[in-house]
Amino acid sequence: MLASRTPAWRSKFLVALIGAGFVLLIGRAAYVQVIGSEFFQKQGEIRYARTLDLTASRGRILDRHGVILASSVPVPSLWAIPKDLEASAAQRRQLARLLGMTPKDLDGRLDDSPNFVWLRRQVDEALAKEVLALGIKGIYQVREYKRQYPEGEAAAHVVGFTNVEDKGQEGIELAFQHELAGRNGSRRVIKDRLGRVVEDIGDSVAPLDGRDIALSIDSKVQFFAYQRIRDAVAQHKAKAGSVVVLDARSGEVLALANFPSFNPGDRSRLTGEQLRNRALTDTFEPGSTMKPFIAGWAMESGRVTPKTVIQTAPGRITITGATISDSHPHGALTVEEVIQKSSNVGTVKMAMQMQPREMHELFSKAGFGQKPQIDFPGAVTGRLRPYKSWRPIEQATMSYGYGLSASLFQLARAYTVFAHDGEVMPISLLKKPPQEVSASEGPVSGVKVLSPQTAASVRQMLQLAAGPGGTAPLAQAMGYSVGGKTGTAHKQEGKGYSAQKYRSWFVGMAPISQPRIVVAVMVDEPSAGQYYGGLVAAPVFSEVVQQTLRSLGVPPDLEVRPQIVTRQLPAVEESF
Repeated sequence: MLASRTPAWRSKFLVALIGAGFVLLIGRAAYVQVIGSEFFQKQGEIRYARTLDLTASRGRILDRHGVILASSVPVPSLWAIPKDLEASAAQRRQLARLLGMTPKDLDGRLDDSPNFVWLRRQVDEALAKEVLALGIKGIYQVREYKRQYPEGEAAAHVVGFTNVEDKGQEGIELAFQHELAGRNGSRRVIKDRLGRVVEDIGDSVAPLDGRDIALSIDSKVQFFAYQRIRDAVAQHKAKAGSVVVLDARSGEVLALANFPSFNPGDRSRLTGEQLRNRALTDTFEPGSTMKPFIAGWAMESGRVTPKTVIQTAPGRITITGATISDSHPHGALTVEEVIQKSSNVGTVKMAMQMQPREMHELFSKAGFGQKPQIDFPGAVTGRLRPYKSWRPIEQATMSYGYGLSASLFQLARAYTVFAHDGEVMPISLLKKPPQEVSASEGPVSGVKVLSPQTAASVRQMLQLAAGPGGTAPLAQAMGYSVGGKTGTAHKQEGKGYSAQKYRSWFVGMAPISQPRIVVAVMVDEPSAGQYYGGLVAAPVFSEVVQQTLRSLGVPPDLEVRPQIVTRQLPAVEESF
């Protein structure tokens, strides 16, 4: 066999096969490298190239003085690749304990996906170190941004909060989500099979950090208002309470506080009762706080003067078969005294001289029945029915605040009519540039409702109402003249009113000669024996006024002298 000759065709055939193989390899190489290069590059990128997000830092929320109300800080988040996870039973138990879950819950989470699962997001540094110290293969950490809220419960309803994805859910965080969020950047890289970055490909897009939002809120005023309403709710065993403080010159919101509240940084036990921004979302019949508007328009239209005498005896009036009464008979009262004593009969007699259209236009211009034009979620419209549907008895009851509804925020804004020379102010939660706010007078113009002279006359009536002989002597503030109006009403339940549940409020301004602030206070369902607005809400108004004016550097306009104050029951502001 060794000596036999090999046919020549066989060697040629083998050489031809080898040559054909080389031709195929060259052709395939040419196809991969030249003809189909784009396809194969794309497939390679799918397997090894990754686009990494370059996270933008969320903008801060600041108060009017630059105090931080919300900011983002980098924190670790823990994640795992379940298919790569190698851990003993003891390590799994330790891991579950550190993550605050049972071993069964941990196993269930790891079974969700073989390639990626979050273990816990936005944890503190110490916990992340303890987890990584277990030395479990397949567990990693990544840095994310977490929001912090230094003012806690005091500013929670204003600032709001974000979810774990850093998207605004409530308050300013939601209202200015686009401005605060900024825009994420990106980086295109190639990773090896172990997930390590080998090289960058293409151009990176730098992130655009979010814009800081400067609010009109004064953190000191906000904190003090929150403390006072929290204490009042506890003292009177109430369900809830709210305070709104406005700058009467610029229309800026200096404080908007509610209780109960919540910690925006820890929402594990958050309830709807805590979350509600009651000052903006809850509406109620404003009651006696509407009487100054009726008196103001009666003077503006020339029907009465502050000294015009109105006979309110015998303390009741009948309109289309329905009787409206005062708490007790007053006899003859001047218009000033009608507001001071909060006479329903005197107010109704002024209102019934007006056309329904007049009253409707007056209330509409003051902002009732209209949604507040404010960059904030949840603000409600309230209710003000068309005047053409009013019956005479409805016109009468609306004159002293029944048959329409408003939020505490709307009521505070409406009282800027008296504080700002007859104009209802546009309200802002954002700090206005310094050039827009003059030190001497309010440059911001609003909707004209009354003349400056009429507004000044009403302020004098409000001062009487908040003084001795009025419905709220406890509203007096040491060193500052004040004026305002109380309200107390049975709460509506279904189609009627509860006999045992009340809502008490007070809205006013100070100093009375040149008002700098408007403050509105509401206490919901006081149940400790006192429920009149002059006893429940007026003391909160007094304390907030003193603290706010001192914080703003407003000099006292009254001489401060030592005196003994006796706490007595104020005049009843209305009959129920």
